[in-house]
Amino acid sequence: MAERLAKFMARSGVCSRREAEKLIEQKRVTINGEIVETPATLVEGTENILLDGEKLPQAESTRLWLYHKPVGLVTTHKDEKNRATVFENLPVGMPRVVSVGRLDLNSEGLLLLTNNGELSRKLELPQNGWKRRYKVRVHGIINKNKLAEIEKGVNIDGIDYGAVKIEIESQNGTNSWLSITLSEGKNREIRKLMKFAGLEVARLIRLSYGPFQLGSLKKGEVKEVAQKVLKEQLGSSFKL
Repeated sequence: MAERLAKFMARSGVCSRREAEKLIEQKRVTINGEIVETPATLVEGTENILLDGEKLPQAESTRLWLYHKPVGLVTTHKDEKNRATVFENLPVGMPRVVSVGRLDLNSEGLLLLTNNGELSRKLELPQNGWKRRYKVRVHGIINKNKLAEIEKGVNIDGIDYGAVKIEIESQNGTNSWLSITLSEGKNREIRKLMKFAGLEVARLIRLSYGPFQLGSLKKGEVKEVAQKVLKEQLGSSFKL
C-alpha cells in the first residue's frame, strides 16, 4: 500500500515526519536515483530510497522507551551551539530514536523515546487528550487570582494557552512547589505561564506523559515499555 514518503521515512526511525519533510525540501532524498521534489510523493517501500546517498534503516517493530532526562542536555540530535544532547548520552546499545516532544535545557524528568517517528508525531498531538504532569518549584509571591486566571486559559504575547490544572503542594516563604498538568505542551509553556503569574521557575520536572510515569527511574536511565503494555496503552487510536 502506497504512503507519503515523509511518513515512510518517519517509520524507519531516521527522523520525525516533520524533519523528513524538511530533508525532502532540502533535496537530500532520492528515489531510484531521482531527487524528490515534494514530501507528498507516494512510495510503496520497494523503491531505492536514499538519504544523503545512504539507504534508510529497515523499519522495525515500534518500540517506546521511558528516559529520565537530566538538566543540561538539549533534546536534539545535533546542536548548533555544540551543547551536550540527549541522544549523545543515551546508554550504549540503544537504536536510533526520536523524542516525543521536547524538554528544554534546564528541564528534567520523563522524556518518551521511540524508533518510530510517525508514532512520535501522533503522541504529540493535543487532541489525543494525553496529559503532561509536572512538579515545578517557583520563586515569588503566589497570587491565587493569577493562577486561577491561568487555569482557565490565557493569551500571552498573542499566543493562546489552553486550560491547565495548578495545585499548590507546599509553600515556604517565597519558595513554593506546584503541581501543573497540561495537555498542549507549547514551547516553554510552563515557564511563560509562571512568568505571567509573576513567578520564576527554579526547577521543572516532568512526572508523567499520558499513561507513562517517571516513577523511580534514575537520572540518565532508560527503560523500555513492554510490547504488551505499549499495545494496551496506545489502543486503536494510535494504529500506524
